[in-house]
Amino acid sequence: VQLQASGGGLVQAGGSLRLSCTASGDTWRVNALGWFRQVPGKEREIVAAISRSGDHTYYVETVKGRFTISIDDSKNAIYLQMNNLQPEDTAVYYCAAGEGMSWSEIVGSAGTAYNYWGQGTQVTVSS
Repeated sequence: VQLQASGGGLVQAGGSLRLSCTASGDTWRVNALGWFRQVPGKEREIVAAISRSGDHTYYVETVKGRFTISIDDSKNAIYLQMNNLQPEDTAVYYCAAGEGMSWSEIVGSAGTAYNYWGQGTQVTVSS
């Protein structure tokens, strides 16, 4: 499985960005996908996750009400709509996909349970 992320950029505080991640390859075993972010010198953190069916979603507390994760299974794609961006959202954002994960692994493993990772896309929010 290969993941291709796009949509990062530079935006002023209060602005919006939409990240996209397209999966290709043998994706039939993937049961969940997520967005993670990392700032230099800090640990990677999960931002949001979604089940393959789209029935279950998870958001880290700091983005609840501002970010929305969605999936278009027909396009093998997930999206992260980010509204009201703040300088503390500045990071490299990564999409990831996993196979056979439990929900606790999907949201609680800090990404270690995920099998596949896309290249990062930089999001920079100026104050």
